[in-house]
Amino acid sequence: MSTLTSPGEPSDAPLQSRDSSGLLLKWLLPLAFLVLVVAVWEFCVDAGLTPQRVVPAPSEIWAAFFREWNTLGPAWLFTVEVTVEGFLLAVIGGVVLAVLFSMSRLVEYTLYPYAIILQVTPVLAIAPLLLVILSQGTVLLICVWLVAFFPVLANTLIGLRSTDHNLLNLFELYRASPWQKLRALRLPSALPYFLGGVRIAGGLSLIGAVVAELATGAGGARGGLGYVIYLAPRYFAYPRAYAALVLLSLTGIVIFLLLSFASHLLLHKWHESALKREN
Repeated sequence: MSTLTSPGEPSDAPLQSRDSSGLLLKWLLPLAFLVLVVAVWEFCVDAGLTPQRVVPAPSEIWAAFFREWNTLGPAWLFTVEVTVEGFLLAVIGGVVLAVLFSMSRLVEYTLYPYAIILQVTPVLAIAPLLLVILSQGTVLLICVWLVAFFPVLANTLIGLRSTDHNLLNLFELYRASPWQKLRALRLPSALPYFLGGVRIAGGLSLIGAVVAELATGAGGARGGLGYVIYLAPRYFAYPRAYAALVLLSLTGIVIFLLLSFASHLLLHKWHESALKREN
């Protein structure tokens, strides 16, 4: 049985149509631009406008995915493993430090300057020094952690300190313990800030893994896609290097989409930043 709409009642059809067309454009426009860039790139290489030996055509890079997969596949798995492990360590470390800093100004004043120092120290300068005394896997995890933990720490700390003071006063009125205030009020209030930091840390973890592989690869260590990119130009295997770079970009996109989807699932029902609004 169909539902009738009264003359004064607004219809949802135009809004749904507008949403679907906006979603279609959101995906089609970037895809069309990518197709255009690839087509121009292929044309320039075929026309001899760029040296094919140094800048391979997209078709050659695509062929390298299958031809070089015995090298690219294990290297990609190694890089993903290091990225995920370092990312998890960064999330845990950033949240723990943020909670400690929010609970004690003394701890914050003591440790926060060192967190800033670690954040601004280049990974390329630290990795070769650490490689002298630690194993390659340990050095890679430390480098990923150094790059990724600070956004989680800073954003979570801001979120913990942005809790509504009226609600804090209400909890104090009912004599809630610090743990109860943290679990029931501060952490839920900090969740959007934490998820923002996590999205940033996800991309930085991949960047940190690759940079650390480049730094340790210069010392003879092997493993991931960073080392493949470092080594391939020495043997004039430019398609392999470009294929590794494209694989890294796709991995970064997948990480961002997964973290964005997780953030949407956690926030879309209650937080202002994720609520769907009518235009």
